[in-house]
Amino acid sequence: MVFLRLLVQLFVSFIFLRSKQCFSSNQSPIILPLRTQNHHHISTRRLFSDSSSKTTGKLIFHHNVTLTASLTIGTPPQNITMVLDTGSELSWLHCKKEPNFTFIFNPLASKTYTKIPCSSRTCKTRTSDLTLPVTCDPAKLCHFIISYADASSVEGHLAFETFRLGSLTRPATVFGCMDSGSSSNSVEDAKTTGLMGMNRGSLSFVNQMGFRKFSYCISGVDSTGILLLGEARYSWLKPLNYTPLVQMSTPLPYFDRAAYSVQLEGIMVNNKVLPLPKSVFVPDHTGAGQTMVDSGTQFTFLLGPVYNALRKEFLSQTTGVLRVLNEPHYVFQGAMDLCYLIDSARATLPNLPAVKFMFRGAEMSVSGQRLLYRVPG
Repeated sequence: MVFLRLLVQLFVSFIFLRSKQCFSSNQSPIILPLRTQNHHHISTRRLFSDSSSKTTGKLIFHHNVTLTASLTIGTPPQNITMVLDTGSELSWLHCKKEPNFTFIFNPLASKTYTKIPCSSRTCKTRTSDLTLPVTCDPAKLCHFIISYADASSVEGHLAFETFRLGSLTRPATVFGCMDSGSSSNSVEDAKTTGLMGMNRGSLSFVNQMGFRKFSYCISGVDSTGILLLGEARYSWLKPLNYTPLVQMSTPLPYFDRAAYSVQLEGIMVNNKVLPLPKSVFVPDHTGAGQTMVDSGTQFTFLLGPVYNALRKEFLSQTTGVLRVLNEPHYVFQGAMDLCYLIDSARATLPNLPAVKFMFRGAEMSVSGQRLLYRVPG
C-alpha cells in the first residue's frame, strides 16, 4: 500500500515578483535556466504510537525539492549552483571544504574576493533587514548567523565578490561566506554551492543585481524552468493576473517586511467557500499570520483554524473516493496528519475536488495529483 497525504502543492506556472530597489530602469533582462532538485532520501519511517499512548509519532520536516540556478563568481570565474529562495535575504556560499561538500567556492583562488570588516559602513548600515543582528568575530570581520524554518542554520562572515549572470557582471556584491552551520538535509545541501536570497531586503540578490522585477517559470512536466531577471515581455506569455503585495509601514515583531506577502482572502473546495471569517487570514497585532511566497518549499502551510476547516471539507468531499489511513497517531514529517491508503498498483488517482485560493484580485486553483503527495515506500 502507498500513503498519500493532503497538501496544497503550488506548482506555479509563472510567478512574478517585484523587488524594492534598482540601479537602472534600463537594465536588460537576464534569463537563467532553472532545475528542480528532488530529494529522494526523505525518511518515511512509520513512527506509530501504541493505543495506550497519547504521544503523536512525528517525523522531522524536510524540504524535499529545491529550485537551482547556475552562475559564476570570482576572478578567475568559478562555477557555482545556488538554491533559489524568495523567503530569505542574504545569499551565501560554502567556503570551507568539508568531507560531505561536493561543491564549494574557494575565496583564496579569487583576486576580487574581499572580506568585510565589522567596522565598515556596509556591516553597520546595510544589514538592518537581516533576521539576526550581525556581530564582530575575533578576526574583526562582519559575522552573520541565519536560522531557517526547518531548524537548519548557517554562519560565517560577509564579503564582497564579483558575480556574473550571462552578460551581466556585478562587482562588489555582498554575500555570506559560510564556514559552519547545521543542516536538516546535509546530503542534499552538499549538492549545491549555496543559497540565492531573493526577498525584498536591501542585500537580496535581485536587489544587488539591480532588477526591479523578476519571475520564474516551472514546467509541470519535467524538471526544467527559467529564472527571469527583469521585465517579462514575450509573445508566448499569456495575460497574467496580479495580486498586490501587502505593505506594512509599522514594524511588528513577527511580520517580515522583506517577504513577498500577499493577502489570502478565502479558500474554496469544489466551488464551496470555507465558512471562515476574513479576519483569520489577516496578521494579528503582533504581525504573526502573514501569507508569503516562498520558493524554498513546494508545500503550502496554513494556520490551524484555516487548515482544520480545509481538512474537514476535503475529508467530507472525498468520502467514498479515498480511504483514510486509520492511524490517529501518524503524522508525516511532523506536519501532515491527513493520510490516505492507495493501492500501490494504481498509477493515477480518482477525480478529486479542486482547492482554490482566493487572493485580492486573483485566484489560484490546485487540483488532481498536485493536491496529494505520494510517500515513497
